[in-house]
Amino acid sequence: MSKKSKKARRPNVPMYTGPVTPAQTTSAGGGDMQVALRTTAAPRETINADYIHVVSDLKRIGLLAGGLIAILVVLSFFIK
Repeated sequence: MSKKSKKARRPNVPMYTGPVTPAQTTSAGGGDMQVALRTTAAPRETINADYIHVVSDLKRIGLLAGGLIAILVVLSFFIK
């Protein structure tokens, strides 16, 4: 049986970091133009999410967990 080869791990980050805009600068000695690349920060996006259903699910899970723990505590008295 052969040994499985491991794949190289890649980080879970986007490769795109933002738009690149050229900024032109001139040198003082001559007429040569130098082009410098500068990255601009992308505008932040606001996320308006509605999580009302999540809150109701968390309440239901909390009540269920609390009830089960209470049942276990009551049953532990009968075991001893």
